[in-house]
Amino acid sequence: MTAVEVAPKSAAGSSSNAEAVVSVRGLTKVFKDFWNRPKARAVDNVDFEVRRGEVFGLLGPNGSGKSTTVKLLLGLLNPTKGHIEVFGHSPRHVQTKSRIGYLPEESYLYRYLNSRETLDFFGNLFQLSKGERDNRAGQLLEMVGLNQVHTRAVGEFSKGMQRRIGLAQALINDPDLVILDEPTSGLDPIGCREVKDLIVALARRGKTVILSSHLLADVEDVCDRVVIYYGGKIQAAGTLKELLAEPDTLRITTPVLPRETLERVLEVIRRDVATDKVRVDNPTQNLESYFLDVVEKAKRGAQETSGAQSGARVAAYLRAGAEDRPAAEKILEKLSLPQPAAQDAVKTKTATPAAAPKMDENKLEAMARVSAPSTVPAKPAPALETKPADLSKADETLSSLLGKPK
Repeated sequence: MTAVEVAPKSAAGSSSNAEAVVSVRGLTKVFKDFWNRPKARAVDNVDFEVRRGEVFGLLGPNGSGKSTTVKLLLGLLNPTKGHIEVFGHSPRHVQTKSRIGYLPEESYLYRYLNSRETLDFFGNLFQLSKGERDNRAGQLLEMVGLNQVHTRAVGEFSKGMQRRIGLAQALINDPDLVILDEPTSGLDPIGCREVKDLIVALARRGKTVILSSHLLADVEDVCDRVVIYYGGKIQAAGTLKELLAEPDTLRITTPVLPRETLERVLEVIRRDVATDKVRVDNPTQNLESYFLDVVEKAKRGAQETSGAQSGARVAAYLRAGAEDRPAAEKILEKLSLPQPAAQDAVKTKTATPAAAPKMDENKLEAMARVSAPSTVPAKPAPALETKPADLSKADETLSSLLGKPK
């Protein structure tokens, strides 16, 4: 079997002297019952560090303490004993929380909001401006493949599509520390591959990712270091190369050899190794690679789908140097604004009311005339005479109503 050396996923993660983003020492969490009696020791005297630019994996069976550790790192739970630092502060430090993006195991979303409204809501929690929220939401929806369905309510989404929008909301604030709890749960193989590519891209930019997952193949593809929990304790820790290497076995991979050449090679090997220890077979690709290849061919054949689309590259603002808006965008924004002269003209028109048109007395007189049938010439209306009003009848009527003599 061939031992293939795999390059580190992130250059920053391979450095042992990189800045420690998360530091955990003697961490213990004991849950108690109503009478304050110890009920479960979820985390038991745990120590580890997560460095800047590193993808760090939390592994273990159900109930081993992974989710409790994540909640302690987020400040959602208080430790029974031990010390936690995140960016040099307590997990409950408010400013520190603004640098963290979190995707929980279950996506908690407002089901009647659509994708863009959901991202706008979470962006507003981080006090992002309206323009910045709209800009980032558009990039994230394209990145996670939901740009074509952004007007649908998230309550109508499948679980996989909800995971996609959940991942987008975890990145809306451009966090320095990203904590992902089962990020590929419910995703199709295309989505899984894109999430893993995104994790690697974030680490290369210098962001720190803590990944908790039961899918060991996903962890193996992206993590630099892992810890394995059992019973609330860390049973194993280290880089994947240290943990997975089999130093007593060697794999050699070659192109297909002529039978004579293969026989000569085996003859040399069998001089030092027993025949039953040598195996010759054809290497196979994994199912994920084969699946992605089939889907890519279907896409090139212009096949349509009504589901989630394959996401684009990482959102621009998440890549290095993307925080500043492009100069071309600012120029276009300036050109779209009214020019000073136009603004003055608008102000002048608004401040000075239009002069009333001069009244044409002849037309007014003609309009006041009584119209006659078309067969008879119209006669001028008699001039109105001004006579003093006769109020005697009105006085009589009023006197009768009041019961007074006339």
